[in-house]
Amino acid sequence: MTMPEDVLAYNRELIEEFRTDGGESLANRPLLLLTTVGRRTGRPRTSPMMYVRSGDRLLVIASNNGAREDPQWYRNLQVDPSVTVELPGERFTAHAEPLSGDDYDREWAGIKQEFPFFAEHETRAGRRIPVVALTRTA
Repeated sequence: MTMPEDVLAYNRELIEEFRTDGGESLANRPLLLLTTVGRRTGRPRTSPMMYVRSGDRLLVIASNNGAREDPQWYRNLQVDPSVTVELPGERFTAHAEPLSGDDYDREWAGIKQEFPFFAEHETRAGRRIPVVALTRTA
């Protein structure tokens, strides 16, 4: 997928579309909105992203489209792991925890098998792509 020139503007439009129609127009994609607290500003920051279900957890992938640095949302949740998740028809708070060890290895292998473009992101980024588990808290 080619990224738009103005990613922030694209994301704002996607967030507005998601919230306007409850995610109905995006139902063919596993998309959620993740709101973190800005680590420098303390203000809410919302990012649209793909997710993968794993048991009672939702997994999000901090690939940043293969950029060499982690995405800002990932840096934010490292400081404050309390996040808000929006799925079509529901909104809830969650705890965000980066996977590690065997859990990471197993989930990351499955994600790359199901969505091969993440393997390409990993190669392009030249870094370990974090996978974050979102576990509902309320």
